[in-house]
Formats: sequence, C-alpha cells, structure tokens
Amino acid sequence: MTRKALIEKSKRTPKFKVRARSRCKICGRPRAFIRQFNICRICFRKEANFGNIPGVRKASL
Repeated sequence: MTRKALIEKSKRTPKFKVRARSRCKICGRPRAFIRQFNICRICFRKEANFGNIPGVRKASL
C-alpha cells in the first residue's frame, strides 16, 4: 500500500502543473491509472468482475 504521506502530498496542488500525479481513488496507486474511471487497472478489474462499473463487461467468458 502507498504511504499516507504520499497520498496526502498528491492531493495538494503542486507548484508546477507537470508535477501533478494521478492516483487511484480506491487504493492510491499512481501507476496503471485509467483516467476514464479514475482508478488503477487492478481496482478496475476487481470492480468490473463484481459488476460495480456500469457498462463494462468481460470480453471473454
């Protein structure tokens, strides 16, 4: 899990726009972030399998 200090730091507005980091709203992961859903790939897969994301279905059986 991400350290709470890094999550809180990313919530502040940075001095320069380039330093802004997108984080998953569920777990705080900064990498593999899907902008359309504002969550990381791991949380996206988990939520999609449970059917919590409307309009998303598995491609295979």
